[in-house]
Amino acid sequence: MKIIFNSLLSALLMYSKIPVPEIEWSEKNRRYSLCFFPVVGVITGLLFVLWYVFCRWLELGEFLFSAVGAWIPVAVTGGIHLDGFCDTSDALSSYADRERKLEIMSDSRVGAFAVIKIIFCIIIQTAFYSEVENFRQIILIGTGFVLSRSLSGTGAVLFKSAKKEGSLQDFVKPSHKKITVTVLCLWTAVSTGTMIVVMPFAGLAVSLISLAVFAYYRHVTYREFGGITGDTAGWFLQICETAIPVGVVIAEKFSEVVLN
Repeated sequence: MKIIFNSLLSALLMYSKIPVPEIEWSEKNRRYSLCFFPVVGVITGLLFVLWYVFCRWLELGEFLFSAVGAWIPVAVTGGIHLDGFCDTSDALSSYADRERKLEIMSDSRVGAFAVIKIIFCIIIQTAFYSEVENFRQIILIGTGFVLSRSLSGTGAVLFKSAKKEGSLQDFVKPSHKKITVTVLCLWTAVSTGTMIVVMPFAGLAVSLISLAVFAYYRHVTYREFGGITGDTAGWFLQICETAIPVGVVIAEKFSEVVLN
């Protein structure tokens, strides 16, 4: 039981800024950490939902809700996934050879293409959050933070790695792969199931969109880098969490206009 608890703490220490007790940074304490990666998504989703409820209670404007809503995941994670998104975006935009791209991702400096793309993502998120019309859509978006991390963790274990060392391998190498994949698949099933129960058409659409982004993630990383890294995992997470509100809003509008 202590190993399980320490694995949870290791996941929170690495993937969030949530204050938790410090523990020894050892492979033993990271054995099941990826199983708890979606817990960060649960906390992020709950804060997102509570922020929506608070805004409706005080009758705050849509732009304020959307702007803070886009900031919530960054506040919870400390921007670790945004950093990976920026590094990967710079590497992809370089059109260099594979080895040079991996070097670019290791560079702490941020290039112009990364800045352009991250601004674009945040604008898209903010815009589509402002289009949310009901609480069920908020539940879908909140659940999306769990789904994206479930898929990201699954990819970390199952996909080929582009590097033998790195932050991602610190969690993948000591992990109990069979248990980790099983738990993450359960997280995926629960999150997609929740979406479909809450809003059948939109929930199914968003689930399929997330899986499509996941497949695209594998295709691009294998082609460009020869596998995944910690940075590309952040790149996937950012794209997925941008695609989810887009899918929620468009699927709801489509069902209202076409299906009703």
